[in-house]
Amino acid sequence: MVNFVTSAEEAVRGITDDSTVMIGGFGVAGQPVELIDALIDQGATGLTVVNNNAGNGDVGLARLIALGRVRKIICSFPRQSDSWHFDEKYRAGEIELEVVPQGNLAERIRAAGAGIGAFFTPTGYGTELAEGKETREIDGVHYVLEYPLRADFALTKAWTSDDVGNLTYRKTARNFGPIMAAASSHSTVQVSRRVSAGDMDPEAVATPGIYVDTVVNIPEASTKGQDS
Repeated sequence: MVNFVTSAEEAVRGITDDSTVMIGGFGVAGQPVELIDALIDQGATGLTVVNNNAGNGDVGLARLIALGRVRKIICSFPRQSDSWHFDEKYRAGEIELEVVPQGNLAERIRAAGAGIGAFFTPTGYGTELAEGKETREIDGVHYVLEYPLRADFALTKAWTSDDVGNLTYRKTARNFGPIMAAASSHSTVQVSRRVSAGDMDPEAVATPGIYVDTVVNIPEASTKGQDS
């Protein structure tokens, strides 16, 4: 049963030190900034974070990293022009990095939610990313064995929730939201709108409520990070 809470602070209260936390967002699009800020205030540390990148500028995930709260980050795109906090921590040896090609990252997360034990992919074969991993040739193509990526918690951002936790997203802000919700033991979502059960078109539901544990409605965030 979905728990609807009234504040971002209440939504992240259960996250503990040393947890693995998936955080949605493709850059700023769909990044649950209010939930991340609440997590910063909450104090959990030693976190392993799974995200597409390693933060932008000085807010959200970047701020979490800057404060030294992230022990390890698993991402596909760790460096860009405004990822200076990650860059500083990594050069100082204060954060561990696992680089995963973007398609592999998405599929590893999806596999966890779908109950898939492992999968073979050609991406990464013959590179340093395949070192120490099982490889196999299938129909003349070389593949690398990859395993699912699970998390204790997921923090994501959606556009609308109904009263049973079904979610819709807006444009590219959807990105990793649905698969992260399915791959985590506890899925927490901030939404911009809440509607009654039955008011949402079933064909528009991207995340069924069965994958959602906690929802917080933050109306003032109705367009931030959702209009890309």
